[in-house]
Amino acid sequence: MSGYAMEPAKPTKISFQALPPSDRWSPSLVVPAPVCRFEGFLGAERADALLEYAISRQDDFRAGTVSDPLTGEVSRKGRDSLVLPVASEVFSAHLADCLPLVQEVLGLRAVLDRSVTVLTAHGEGGHYGIHTDASRVRDVGTALSAVYYLHRRPRGFGGGRLRLYDTVVDGEGRARPAETYRTVEPEHDTIVFFPSCAFHEVVPSTCPSGRFEDHRFTLTTWISDREPAQGAAAPREAGGSGPWQWMARAAEGTRPLGEHGRDHDGAHPVPLPPPGPAARRLAPGPRAAQHDG
Repeated sequence: MSGYAMEPAKPTKISFQALPPSDRWSPSLVVPAPVCRFEGFLGAERADALLEYAISRQDDFRAGTVSDPLTGEVSRKGRDSLVLPVASEVFSAHLADCLPLVQEVLGLRAVLDRSVTVLTAHGEGGHYGIHTDASRVRDVGTALSAVYYLHRRPRGFGGGRLRLYDTVVDGEGRARPAETYRTVEPEHDTIVFFPSCAFHEVVPSTCPSGRFEDHRFTLTTWISDREPAQGAAAPREAGGSGPWQWMARAAEGTRPLGEHGRDHDGAHPVPLPPPGPAARRLAPGPRAAQHDG
């Protein structure tokens, strides 16, 4: 027995003394950033081969940098990681095959046809403070960021999780990053896609052994269009009340002034191939879903 009365509950009116009336609507809207995650993205054999390749290139990695959105000054402020610009036809083909499904899940209708990719390694104390990826793409409101995770099993590192921040919209339509966020675990051979305009960070990692092979590795990619969106429906126009318009508005102050130039880590854009016959769409088969934490 539950100990509660079995009769149907009767509605009780809450008095104004218990809940005083309000003169205006004041709460802020909190918009969660959409995110899409794939498991087993490359498959065990390719993932392990890519991990060994990353480890073999240890001497070619360099300290990662950040670009100030106002001055364009390049520094290491707020970031501690190693990077190596790369390009891969196989990886690009996998990205292209996933894009139709990713864009449908995330509600993005822009035409995306190029990518910029770097290998990253996070060791002891590795981190990347709160930022957007506005410095990586031409139009932060129509671009996607993708992070593909690699590491040895069992893990030789701790931490290194991705925090993807919500967006707060106040009563006057002003947008800013919220204090709340979703957390993405860096699981081997998984990839996560999210809007490049979303505020995010990589929390500090630990690497007790100090060995390079025990680092947290990623292939981090920024996917965008060649030119600013023209004619195609941009998310902030076509998304209606969707989250894209608010995230882009919050990220506006992080967009570099002037024309987007060379990547501050030395990476170069490469064209994405069209989706192949095995392109992933909303049908039984691939394990993809919006990620809730």
